[in-house]
Amino acid sequence: MSNTVAALYVATGGVYYGLFDVDPWDTARDARLYPGPHAVIAHPPCARWGRYWYGGPSARVRRAKGDDGGCFSAALASVRAWGGVLEHPAGSAAWQAFGLLPPPVDGGWVPAGDFRGWTCHVEQGHYGHRARKATWLYAVTPGSFPPPLTWGRARAALGPRSGRDAERERRCGAVARMSHRERAATPVVFRDVLLAIARVRRMHE
Repeated sequence: MSNTVAALYVATGGVYYGLFDVDPWDTARDARLYPGPHAVIAHPPCARWGRYWYGGPSARVRRAKGDDGGCFSAALASVRAWGGVLEHPAGSAAWQAFGLLPPPVDGGWVPAGDFRGWTCHVEQGHYGHRARKATWLYAVTPGSFPPPLTWGRARAALGPRSGRDAERERRCGAVARMSHRERAATPVVFRDVLLAIARVRRMHE
């Protein structure tokens, strides 16, 4: 029984690299082509599924909602085929587009509505991210219930900046004061949580 996990759609040289039992797939490898057989952790691109799916107020070209080159669809298929977990920002429009039920904000694993997987709302601020970073997970763990996580609202570690409009700072939140790289990064502790979820399947084979 292999304990290897394939990490799909991850940053080159990021937290999934350098681990002997993790097979990372970055942009160059094209995770849409992942053939198995290992359980997966999938971080498909989220830009076309979020609040500014069209590109944002300053975009010169209006994007199409859900036009991610088939990445989410392929990631979902990989999790269903090989077991594991998929991560996307809370409120992702991909859940509705692919017939998945939105999870409750207060946490807990609930059926995803597809008779295959589970879904939950969790905040990465509990696991080392400097923002709350509300996240939705979709997991397929045949023969077992996904492990419990730290539920509820996290507290951002990045406080308001002095000399700024306090109300505007509150509305924007910690995420708006981070670089794109820092916002997108997966904390090491949360990475290990996702690895544990992906390995639940292997434990029951």
